[in-house]
Amino acid sequence: MGVVTSAPASAWSLAAPLLEGPVWVARDAALWFVDIKGHAIHRYDPATGDRRSWSAPGQVGFVLPVASGGFVAGLQTGLARFDPAGGGFAHLVDPEPERPGNRLNDATVDPAGRLWFGTMDDSEAADTGAIYRLAADGRCIAASPFTAITNGPAVSPDGRTLYHIDTLGGVIHACDLATDGSLTNRREFARIPNEQGYPDGPTVDAEGCLWVGLYKGSAVRRYAPSGELLETVPFPVDAITKIAFGGPDQRTVYATTANKHLSPAEKAATPQAGDLFAFRVSVPGVAGALIQEGV
Repeated sequence: MGVVTSAPASAWSLAAPLLEGPVWVARDAALWFVDIKGHAIHRYDPATGDRRSWSAPGQVGFVLPVASGGFVAGLQTGLARFDPAGGGFAHLVDPEPERPGNRLNDATVDPAGRLWFGTMDDSEAADTGAIYRLAADGRCIAASPFTAITNGPAVSPDGRTLYHIDTLGGVIHACDLATDGSLTNRREFARIPNEQGYPDGPTVDAEGCLWVGLYKGSAVRRYAPSGELLETVPFPVDAITKIAFGGPDQRTVYATTANKHLSPAEKAATPQAGDLFAFRVSVPGVAGALIQEGV
């Protein structure tokens, strides 16, 4: 018996090039996400239907909430503080000033309040991207081998396992996460052949299962902590970039999608590609942590 109780349906028709980074922010009961190629940040309130958007000063891979207010955004130029009230961005740090062809892509906050994020080659070819942890002193500490497209990380509910993805390689990695933020015992968690789709943004649910969107795979997959594939959720579009649990009960799953890879004819045939989707599940997600400054 699967955990999905309703089929994915479009919640916001955007037909965007590359939606990414959905995150449920409990303090304003809304879902935040980005359009990387459209240089936009979006906010969706499902209770009222309110939809708001902000322009970003370039490609933006994620926005994640800070405990003291506002957000940290991942721009091509590095991390920045984002203030929705005024729409402004204040630069914090560039993790890779020596790699101007890279951009920031995906991110998460672990249960201790630490920000983890990935970089990638914007041309999606060179092995120049890595996973980083933002340290208390403002340094960005590399925490993975280099690859062309990183996705994730995602962290288990108990904070002891960190997952990150080599998208082009089709490999989901798992690492042991120590209380000091160090990673050990990197291992292959699951491998997905390219013909089945490319593993994109991951997240975890309350049972510790890993959910992964498939780019060019028309589905989302749910894996047990052991790596066993438990469930596949079919979608009416082919590129699912990331999912997030939200709503008051954490049982609404939101999924971002993309259409940048489609031809005009393919876009016409799948007009919902690049929309925000939602579906319901019986197993809730885990409430997102806030970035704690100085951890």
